Amino acid sequence: MKKVKIIAGITWAFICLILIIILFPGLNSFSASAAKLPFMKINPNYSGGEVAQQLIATGCTLDIRKPVFDGLIKKRNKGFVQLDWRGNVPDKIVDTIDYDLDNKPDFCIFVDRDQSKTVLYPINSKVRDIIISTPTSYGWAVRVELIK
Repeated sequence: MKKVKIIAGITWAFICLILIIILFPGLNSFSASAAKLPFMKINPNYSGGEVAQQLIATGCTLDIRKPVFDGLIKKRNKGFVQLDWRGNVPDKIVDTIDYDLDNKPDFCIFVDRDQSKTVLYPINSKVRDIIISTPTSYGWAVRVELIK
């Protein structure tokens, strides 16, 4: 019985090795086609979530994304909302944000891009603090911490 298990294990390892050698050249095309499948999505914790509202000004667009509370198993009590300024972003940004779309301002934000300084003025009690404020390839991004 012990020899049968050893032979089966070695055979299985050899078959897997052959499959890896055969499939390795096609991994790039396989991964590209797998990424195009409709159920494949980037986790909102990395992408910032879907765009909920887009405010267009002269040369600059502000994308206010939907709040993200995603966790591995269930929704978390703490989350964030991401703001993306795109285009010709001014050196000093002053905006009043309504992230939950209830027509009441939730917080005011001031960003000084020259000094990389961001100040948050919360109006809603669910708004906590700034998680990150950083330049990006498309402009500037800020994540604001929220609680449920």
